[in-house]
Amino acid sequence: MQSSWVKRLTSAVAVAVLVTVSASGGQTVTEEGKRKVKSRINPQYTDLARRMNLTGKVKIEVVIAPDGRVKNARAIGGHPLLVQSCLDAVRDWKYETAPEESTQIVEFEFRQ
Repeated sequence: MQSSWVKRLTSAVAVAVLVTVSASGGQTVTEEGKRKVKSRINPQYTDLARRMNLTGKVKIEVVIAPDGRVKNARAIGGHPLLVQSCLDAVRDWKYETAPEESTQIVEFEFRQ
């Protein structure tokens, strides 16, 4: 079962189109996968992270239900002070509907 999931994810990433969209607060969002976002909420660059001059990338693995809602999201990389705001934001995203569940990687870049 695990290898089937890995093959599907690898296939999805192999044919992925990278889309970069500028977000507010010095952030960039990059998505790998086939399903497009219908509505998104940008993560907050917290005051603490800003005061600490934290920059860098956060990668989130998103499992999307057939109806387009985010079923699960987990961090696969990034500074802990930046991760939580990304998880909170992505959980409220809505994707296009599809015949089956899918998994995508979303990458946020925080910069000053």
